[in-house]
Amino acid sequence: MIFPAPKLITRQVRDALDEDIGSGDLTAGLLNVDAVSRVEVVCRQSAVICGTGWFDEVFRQLDPKIVIEWRVADGDRVELDQQLCTLTGNSRALLTGERTALNYLQTLSGTATRARIYADRVAGTGVRILDTRKTLPGLRLQQKYAVTCGGCDNHRIGLYDAILIKENHIHAAGSIAAALDAAQDLVPGGVGIEIEVESLDELHEALEAGAERVLLDNFSLDGLREAVTLVSGKARLEASGGVNLETIQGIAETGVDDISVGDLTKDVTAVDLSMLFF
Repeated sequence: MIFPAPKLITRQVRDALDEDIGSGDLTAGLLNVDAVSRVEVVCRQSAVICGTGWFDEVFRQLDPKIVIEWRVADGDRVELDQQLCTLTGNSRALLTGERTALNYLQTLSGTATRARIYADRVAGTGVRILDTRKTLPGLRLQQKYAVTCGGCDNHRIGLYDAILIKENHIHAAGSIAAALDAAQDLVPGGVGIEIEVESLDELHEALEAGAERVLLDNFSLDGLREAVTLVSGKARLEASGGVNLETIQGIAETGVDDISVGDLTKDVTAVDLSMLFF
């Protein structure tokens, strides 16, 4: 996943500011229009930082004369009470943009921090930790980017860039082989095709039908180990279901190639940040 295009960030931030400001910031109007302030953003916990591009864009749209000096970059680990950046500029603009800017920074840093915890938990195993489509509405690309800042990897971005054949698709198509055949006829080369199986028998069927990537849904640890032995490198194996910080190391040690984790993006705890005037 590469850093989202500047034009996309501009649009996302514009929509977020419209949502918050509406017809105008009534409270900021209490300040002198020419007042200038200097503020700092401080992190109140250990975290991995992400979202600086969206933070910057908030203030660029409100007042491009605001000067932001960063002490950290996306992907950096920070500690309790560490200063992240300072801002100098129009007081009204700083106050108007405070919440939107911090919302981006604390939410994406929360995702990146969660991803780093998972990545650290399986360090040295060689397994890839993948995100899912279980993202917060409207924050798909932002969270996908944050996952990579935390040291994990992206699965498909949406329904348009890869095929994942799941149980209901197989039932609708009639069989695993029929679903795979239809997928291969549908898309050009280079588009990833993955199929979900729920048993070793279904894994046999998928391999016989030419599957190159298989999602093992809710397999036990013994089942995952058997699947790895059965496949013996003939297909890429992804484990999914029941994955959390307590179970992931055991899953990684079975020898699967990938583990998909919805928890990376759907259960986000925002990082505690403060913007302080001084």
